[in-house]
Amino acid sequence: MTQRISYAEAIKRLEAIVNQIENSELEIDDLTKRIKEANELIQICTDKLTQVDQEVEKILIERKSIEE
Repeated sequence: MTQRISYAEAIKRLEAIVNQIENSELEIDDLTKRIKEANELIQICTDKLTQVDQEVEKILIERKSIEE
């Protein structure tokens, strides 16, 4: 899994995995694979949220310095 997936795509895939687990649609052999995939997707989402947070913070700091 690469970071090229969008945040929305990652969330959509995570929801699909959760639904599969909740509905017992996975064979036990596939469960580990899906959990690992979900973990990677969670990391991608976390990284993207952190990046956006940092960018917003930077914009706010720049805006504040312009206003002063």
